[in-house]
Amino acid sequence: MACFIAPLVEAIAVTAIRKSGLKNNSPFLQHLPDLEKMLWGGTLMLIVDHIINGELTWTFPFFTSLGETGGAAILWREVLTVGVPMALVLTVAWAGWVLLKARDARASRA
Repeated sequence: MACFIAPLVEAIAVTAIRKSGLKNNSPFLQHLPDLEKMLWGGTLMLIVDHIINGELTWTFPFFTSLGETGGAAILWREVLTVGVPMALVLTVAWAGWVLLKARDARASRA
């Protein structure tokens, strides 16, 4: 119901880092826009999924779980147990992809 909050927060942070104008030849900073697209796209897909499944509504309190007693605890438990691991797996996969691309780039120069 709220697992998209973790990748959303990470997407906002990555966007802020990218827009800060860090100048570095690190392959991670060079491929930061790719991570940003993955995070924003995944967040958007999760929001649409939650709207379709009725877990997210257009009216307050927006999250259906918040209408129940103890709903906030349920919401944050899902963010921590589903959203955070999902965002971490995506970030680790992106980092692995960046490392493979960097290795291939070094191999092609040699």
